[in-house]
This record gives sequence, C-alpha cells and structure tokens, in this order.
Amino acid sequence: MKMFVTWAVVAAIGAGATEAWAQLQVSQNGRERVFGGSTQTISVRWHNAGRAVVETDIRIRTMQLSSATAAPMNEAPWKTLRVLPGQTVMETAALAFPAVRAETRFLVQWIGQTNGVLGVTEVVVYPTNLLAELEPLVGPDDGALGIYDPQNQLKPLLRNVKVDFVDLENAVLEDFRGKLAILGPFESKTPVDATLTKKIQKLSQNKVAIVWIQPPGAGGEKPVPSFYSVAGIDTDVVVVQSELAANLARNPRSQNNLIYFCKLALHPQPPALPDMSLQP
Repeated sequence: MKMFVTWAVVAAIGAGATEAWAQLQVSQNGRERVFGGSTQTISVRWHNAGRAVVETDIRIRTMQLSSATAAPMNEAPWKTLRVLPGQTVMETAALAFPAVRAETRFLVQWIGQTNGVLGVTEVVVYPTNLLAELEPLVGPDDGALGIYDPQNQLKPLLRNVKVDFVDLENAVLEDFRGKLAILGPFESKTPVDATLTKKIQKLSQNKVAIVWIQPPGAGGEKPVPSFYSVAGIDTDVVVVQSELAANLARNPRSQNNLIYFCKLALHPQPPALPDMSLQP
C-alpha cells in the first residue's frame, strides 16, 4: 500500500527555520524520484535573497516519512556553501537510500550552522524491480511480450527482472502474434526503419497492443501531445514522446510511465476531462 504524505507534515518539519529563511534558502520544494538500494544524486537549488554574501556549513538530515510521522534515518555534514547576494546556484548531493519493496517517501532537510532548516526536498524512492509488473500483463496463455529495442535500452532491464520477451529486431515485425509489443526507446531518428509506420499498422490489425516510443525530435516543429492513442482492433497503439520514457535505467518515473502506457494499449480508455479534486 502506497503511503500518502501531506505537505502539512513537511511544513511542520521545516518550521524550525531561523532567520536564515530570509537570506539563504532552498528555492523550490520539488520531488525527486530515485531507485533504492544505492547512492543517488539529488539536485537542490539555493537562492540568497539577502544583500550580503552568505557562507555557511550545511548538514543533511534524511528522514523516512509515514502517513503522519517522520523517522530520522541519517544526519551528516555536506559542504560549505557560499552564495553571493541575489545569486541562485544549483548543487547536487550524493545520498544513500535503502532498498524498498514499495514506493516510499523520504524527506531531506538542509540544515545551517544555527540548526535552522534552510529548506527541504521530498524524495520518492522506488524498488528496482518496477518493470517486473509487465510480466503479468501478458500471461502464459496470452502470447509473448515483443520488444523492438535497437539501442538495447529496455532489453537489459527486462532481463534483470526476469521478464520474458521476444526480440523483434531480427524478426518480421508485422508477423508477430503476441499480446503486447513495445517499440523503442530510440536514441535518435536516424536508425529508425522508414517503413516502421506501415509495419505498425499491420501489427495493430493483428490485435496486438502496441506502445511506440517516438525518437527524439520526431514531431518536428509542430506541437504534438506527449502521448496519444490510435484505435486498433480490440487494442490501441499508444504513441509516446521520447521524454516520457527517457533514461529508463535510472528514472523510475519513466518506468512507471511505460507500465501505464502498456496497460492503456491493452485496455483502451476514452479520453476524459481531468478531475481537479485529485490535484494536490
């Protein structure tokens, strides 16, 4: 079960800030998303809103969040930070996060010399086997999972989580008769077969659900949606812009996106207006 953390918890933890808030502070509270079980790089933007140079030693305190509490996990010195008046700087910190079995939220506090909390960064940590969720989407009686991945960005990840698939790179694509096919990611537009669109059309006519990750820049100058569905027979072709599946090996959001698109291709849904009541 996923944990839900309200910003009230985050705000309460940061309430110990001193007058440093008026001078040096973390200038955004965006979430970072990383995999657990290893050291990850977290980005943080600092801004000096004062009129004097700020130079201070910064410590990092990492806390694991539950629905209403925050349990301290680790605290350690980070670096001496020097920021000019009015200056904004981007820094990174290498932090170790434990292996997790489900999506887990952590809070990173950035602490100044006077023990004031200068800002917080929420980090969502994911298990490393997210893509294993693709396995049950194509059960043993439903046909295979087909992968066309000429740059080998996806296939090694599937092997690591023991998801079986058929490599379509050296096969006749339109002859594939499995339940689901993932085409891409592609590093550039150049290596893509010029006849790929026609092959995908034929493949869709065979009732194969398809996720087609576009090469970078495939849309040209005209605006295109980040993803959209093209109706097939019982299933859809979901066309996805490259940025939604970028850096699959290190980006849990991209892996979650891929799983979502596969489910959408297998079980098409009509477009609907957004439910604003679900907004944070």
